[in-house]
Amino acid sequence: MCLAVPGRVLDIEERDGTRMASVDFGGVVKDVCLEYLPDLRVGEYAIVHVGFALQRLDEESARQTLELFAELGMLQEEFGDAWEMAAAEAGVEPMGVAPVAETPVAEVAVEEVRDR
Repeated sequence: MCLAVPGRVLDIEERDGTRMASVDFGGVVKDVCLEYLPDLRVGEYAIVHVGFALQRLDEESARQTLELFAELGMLQEEFGDAWEMAAAEAGVEPMGVAPVAETPVAEVAVEEVRDR
C-alpha cells in the first residue's frame, strides 16, 4: 500500500535543477522532491506521496498522524524492508543475514594469532 505520509524537512538542496529535501518520517529519512511546494522551508512539515511533497501540514497534525501510523504498524509497512517483513511473516531469518557469533570477532582474531 502506498500512503501519503507527513514528514519534517531536515535540509533542502538543488540537485540537477530540482529542489530536493531530506525528510524525516518519524525516524526514517528519505529524499523528497519539493517541486510542487517550492516555498517549503527547513523545519516545516508536508504530506509526501511517492517521493513528492504535495501539501504543507502543521506540526501538531503531522505528529498525530505519525503516532497513529506507528501504532497501526503502517510506518513499518511503508518504509520497512520488504524482504525482512516477508521473512518475519514466514518465521525465518532473512536471506543474507548471518547469525550473530557467540564469540566477538576481535576475540576470534586474537585466538587465531595465538594458535600460530
